[in-house]
Amino acid sequence: MPVNTYKPVIGLEIHAELNTKTKMFCDSLNDPDEKHPNVNICPVCLGHPGTLPVTNIDAVKKVILAGLALNCRINNETFFERKNYFYPDLPKGYQISQYQKPLCEDGYLNTGSKRIRITRIHLEEDAGRLYHRPGENYSLVDYNRAGVPLMELVTEPDFENGQEVRDFATELQLIWQYLSISEANMEKGQMRVEVNISLSSSTNSGQMPTAFGTKVEIKNLNSVKFAADAVDYEIKRQTELLEAGQKIVQETRGWDEKKRATFSQRSKEEAHDYRYFPEPDLPLLLIRDKRQETRDNGIFIDEIKTLIPELPQQRRERFAGQYDLPERDIDLFTANKFLGDYFEHVASELLSFDKLDHLKQPKPEHRGKLFKLASNYLITELKRMAEEVSTEPSDTKVSPEMLADLVVRIFHGEVSSSGAQTVLKEMFATGNTPGKIIEEKDLAQLSSVGELEFAVDAVVAANPQAVEDYKKGKEAALKFMVGKTMTTTKGRANPQVVEEILRQKLS
Repeated sequence: MPVNTYKPVIGLEIHAELNTKTKMFCDSLNDPDEKHPNVNICPVCLGHPGTLPVTNIDAVKKVILAGLALNCRINNETFFERKNYFYPDLPKGYQISQYQKPLCEDGYLNTGSKRIRITRIHLEEDAGRLYHRPGENYSLVDYNRAGVPLMELVTEPDFENGQEVRDFATELQLIWQYLSISEANMEKGQMRVEVNISLSSSTNSGQMPTAFGTKVEIKNLNSVKFAADAVDYEIKRQTELLEAGQKIVQETRGWDEKKRATFSQRSKEEAHDYRYFPEPDLPLLLIRDKRQETRDNGIFIDEIKTLIPELPQQRRERFAGQYDLPERDIDLFTANKFLGDYFEHVASELLSFDKLDHLKQPKPEHRGKLFKLASNYLITELKRMAEEVSTEPSDTKVSPEMLADLVVRIFHGEVSSSGAQTVLKEMFATGNTPGKIIEEKDLAQLSSVGELEFAVDAVVAANPQAVEDYKKGKEAALKFMVGKTMTTTKGRANPQVVEEILRQKLS
């Protein structure tokens, strides 16, 4: 092991478009799904001379909500500034942003066992979009996105590898969605990740280096996976260069997902001078801790704090304690909030056994098994059926009450597992109740010894070789005869009862 190794120093800049009704400084619609170019525009977001911006207070409140959810300090007094630079899709020639006093500072987010510090969250306006037609020597510009409220979060350089970047960005995306402040759909460009990465010499003691290496910026990362992969590739690339005695060039790089490699876009030898100065057409933003009188108008931190819902990590912990589900199920119900909400509705029905009084009520100690059974059928069966028609389980004909009804019937052995799949498919197609389907299709499971002995006797008589194999100690022969009995009874037999009858007859 060499005396010196290289320690990755990685920070993130993450942008998210806010889901306000209108843009940041005008009343043009904020519609990310608009397909026609240059429709949602006006003189203000196009930067026409003589126009005046007006702050979208809803966007300000959404950023404060994000900051509170991420343990940030909220500045009571802040203001907007002009960030001056030229780009074709920036119609004013400057961007209204924040620099000196952002809305939120000094927060953190715990992912796994690691705490990632958040330097700042500020609010600005987005730029437009450029379209580069292949083979042409010109570009087209669409200003629909120009002026859309854009939240930027900057972290401290606390990441050391791609997995940590993936964990943080994934959790942050979920938090934005739980707060209902942004869809954070990276494919639509509603959330964008930029990585700043350098390697520093570090002794084997593992201490944080006192001097950082040359910083490389990776831009235009449109998925969490690509961001993680780009980080791991860049660590390897920079390490190989340093070990070969070469220098790292300060530059901006992109990610080629086909080659799974970063590539140079432009050098960045000098920091750009954006010439920030306060936006003269917008007043100070005064944010108070709490409302003093009912007639007060303004932005109040204590009122925004009441809007924070249960966040992803809180849901994981509650699901683990309340439903005792496997970690895989909990992660899915957290990542897919709609699916998790549907499961909770099913669980509440399972706890309300008076609604299922036509069935024998399970004992309280059986609730964990019921929850797991409900989770299994929701994830492996109903979710799959819903995905085939591109919808959510909650939008199908299978209500939570109906799924809970089916789960209790399965638990009590009224219908077999194969029969339950038939029932669920029919529920999905017709919206009929489990009881009606079981009756109409004659799917009630046969569990009494008297009902099953005749079918078992017929299978034993028809399979003498399997009987002989079982007597020689081959357990698979028994399973074979259980399967034959299930086929004979068209899946209605209780396999556990069938197995017990076979063992007694063959012993």
